[in-house]
Amino acid sequence: CCCCCFLLLLPPPLWVSLAAAKQLLKYRLAEEGPADIRIGNVASDLGIVTGSGEVTFSLESGSDYLKIDNMTGELSTTERRIDREKLPQCQMIFDENECFLDFEVSVIGPSQSWVDLFEGRVIILDINDNTPTFPSPVLTLTAILRVLITDVNDNSPRFEKSVYEADLAENSSPGTPILQLRATDLDVGVNGQIEYVFGAATESVRRLLRLDETSGWLSVLHRIDREEVNQLRFTVMARDRGQPPKTDKATVVLNIRDENDNVPTIDIRKIGRIPLRDGVASVAEDVLVDTPIALVQVSDRDQGENGVVTCTVVGDVPFQLKPASEGEGEPQNKRKYFLHTSAPLDYEAVRDYNVVIVAVDSGSPSLSSNNSLLVRVGDTNDNPPMFSQAVLEVSFPENNLPGERVATVVATDADSGKNAEITYSLEASPLSSEAPGSIFSIDPDSGDVSVQAVLDREQRDTYEFQVTARDKGVPSLQGSTTVVVRVSDRNDNEPRFMQDVFTFYVKENLQPNSPVGMVTVMDFDKGRNAELSLSIQPGDHDQAAGIFSIENDTGTIFSTVSFDREQQTSYTFKVKAVDGGEPPRSATATVSLFVMDENDNAPTVTFPSNSSYTVLPPSSNMRTVVATVVATDADTGLNADLNYSIVGGNPFKLFEIDPASGVVSLVGKLAPKHYGLHRLVVQVNDSGQPPQSTTALLHVFVNESLSNATVVESQVARSLHTPLAQDIAGDPSYELSKQRLSIVIGVVAGIMTVILLILVVVMARYCRSKGKHGYEAGKKDHEDFFTPQQHDKAKKPKKDKKGKKGKQPLYSSIVTVEASKPNGQRYDSVNEKLSDSPGIGRYRSVNGGPGSPDLARHYKSSSPLPTVQLHPQSPTAGKKHQAVQDLPPANTFVGAGDNISIGSDHCSEYSCQASSKYSKQVRAL
Repeated sequence: CCCCCFLLLLPPPLWVSLAAAKQLLKYRLAEEGPADIRIGNVASDLGIVTGSGEVTFSLESGSDYLKIDNMTGELSTTERRIDREKLPQCQMIFDENECFLDFEVSVIGPSQSWVDLFEGRVIILDINDNTPTFPSPVLTLTAILRVLITDVNDNSPRFEKSVYEADLAENSSPGTPILQLRATDLDVGVNGQIEYVFGAATESVRRLLRLDETSGWLSVLHRIDREEVNQLRFTVMARDRGQPPKTDKATVVLNIRDENDNVPTIDIRKIGRIPLRDGVASVAEDVLVDTPIALVQVSDRDQGENGVVTCTVVGDVPFQLKPASEGEGEPQNKRKYFLHTSAPLDYEAVRDYNVVIVAVDSGSPSLSSNNSLLVRVGDTNDNPPMFSQAVLEVSFPENNLPGERVATVVATDADSGKNAEITYSLEASPLSSEAPGSIFSIDPDSGDVSVQAVLDREQRDTYEFQVTARDKGVPSLQGSTTVVVRVSDRNDNEPRFMQDVFTFYVKENLQPNSPVGMVTVMDFDKGRNAELSLSIQPGDHDQAAGIFSIENDTGTIFSTVSFDREQQTSYTFKVKAVDGGEPPRSATATVSLFVMDENDNAPTVTFPSNSSYTVLPPSSNMRTVVATVVATDADTGLNADLNYSIVGGNPFKLFEIDPASGVVSLVGKLAPKHYGLHRLVVQVNDSGQPPQSTTALLHVFVNESLSNATVVESQVARSLHTPLAQDIAGDPSYELSKQRLSIVIGVVAGIMTVILLILVVVMARYCRSKGKHGYEAGKKDHEDFFTPQQHDKAKKPKKDKKGKKGKQPLYSSIVTVEASKPNGQRYDSVNEKLSDSPGIGRYRSVNGGPGSPDLARHYKSSSPLPTVQLHPQSPTAGKKHQAVQDLPPANTFVGAGDNISIGSDHCSEYSCQASSKYSKQVRAL
């Protein structure tokens, strides 16, 4: 008793997805039946397998008389009785038309992910439950009819047409003529008079139309609404007045023509499992996009173009209309739509949507209407608790009290109700496996983080853990933030020096403002509490006051003076460090500075003095201690380790000095030639780098006794002005006496052979010298008297008897001076043999003893080098003069160019005659 639409089978969900072109479900049911009469099974007719619970059914309309089982799709009647004759839609139904009940059923997929809507129709079958009725207000079941039959009225009226059909515009005003029915009767008289009356006509026909009994004109009695009656079909009887009257009947079909007098109507109903009450649909925010949430039916009671309706959703809302059915047989003036979601819903963004649906017909002029649906978005637990910061950094001071609050963390949840109720807990940080529960705790409701232990920044300055916030939704969602507690510093640590005592060693003679050491100090605090200020605290007797300064940034100590170890060997003072905390803390350290020695002091000879002398008898044995040279050095260590040596005045190697003790011993046998004054040049060297040295003079007078001390003292005084390169050792006349005989013999033998040559040479030199450079008594000196004479480079000095050259003097800058020969002659060579005349064999120093003639102006230097004279305290010159110039102030001889010390190989004042091997030869005047 039903017909189904065409179906397509789907995969594993064992239901059917219906085709777009759906056919109407039709069932038949007799009226006046009892409750729960089975009509049919929708699931079976649609080919849907039930029982899994994934597909459900819902009756969307027709629920007044019908009901459906949600799981099985079984369609049945309700307790309300169906009376065909009382159904409003069946009032104008004639015999050839069917009376029916329309219904709609929706097929709902899992979680309402899809919905299909089907229309159905239950045809109500009539049963004979009504007695016939007459068109009279009095109704009876029995009647008595008396008929008088005459033979006269034997013709019935006849209508011109058996069916009259006309169109009438709806809402026509009363009195508007519609059509005229005409009938004829062949009888005459009363039997031929015709009256028109309604035959089989409903009460509504009699109410809406008027039939003129005499003329047969049918006109409008009351306005007719096509939407209530779209066609009137009834019969009209033509009756004569004969007795008995004869009749004829004609059928009148009156079509009501539509006018656009009705606005579209919009009916919004629930669909599936989404509740809709009082115009409010409750939709969960987690529904999928394109989920149907309501059924919208748009209809227009008008017909044709006037009933063609266009429907749309206005406004910016995430909803749209989609046709519920696309069957070709769907009436144009009655359409159904699903209201679908077109975008995700978010309870936290928008909680209510007012969806306005507008319907417009195609009439002229067009009419429109609207309806609205309030969509209330229901919250689901789709938002986890959120913290405003992914990492929360908190500064918390050390030395706290247990139980102090460190911070309060707050998370928010965009959900509502239980979904937004949050509890807090502590967990270890992903970067640390240490559980924070032993040090920190958190209130699960307020999020207050407290510390349970005393924090020490110097032990640990950072703690990191995670705070997790969980909501009470189902399932529960959570969020977390990382809390970094940075322990801030308090000034609870004093500055600490790396050592209690710093010991530094510096060299003396350091430049002022030079670094002498560096102290290291630290403070375990941080920031301003660790900013240190360093200062020098005076030591004992304020020995460091004003001498030292310290650089605050590096701890470098500087000296403001140059150290002299010989004045002070060490310094002791304190360095104080003060931090910048409140209150400030301080610490001190002791600095011991030891001045290291540098070889900046030359040895000093304390004995003997340069002007003293020692008498040595000629009978002294070898290894006799002559004297001890005593020297000191203000330096220390190797710089004060002294070595003694004889560097001059010992041509006969008679004396020897111990290098370590300075003891001078006699190591040679004394001979008569050794009688007289010996001047030993002793050099004292230290072992420093570079070494320093001092030269001293030790005078030894070799004689049996000291008969005339004044003569010896005079010789010592002259010795002090004699160049150190000239040896003063014994009696020089001893060697001259041995040489004198050979000189005389050579002169006599040669004078006879070369006298002529000598005379020529002498005369020539005499004439030249007199004219240019000679000196004559009583004659004024030339302006260039003192100019040095140029040597004859062609002449070479003669060798001595042994064929050896004369020994190079100790100082090359010490030179001899020459005097003019008698009669103005000059010696051209410094190596010419001396005359044996005793008158010219003795020479005195320019600055000699009393009575010494000033012969300086009577001498002219024949040396190309400048002449010098030794003076005490001469500044240091070249290395070759070291023996002279390194003498201490009391013992040192220094050369100068004004006074000329004249050495001679005839030194009767010293009671000695210098050997040509050790002394320079000089030219006599």
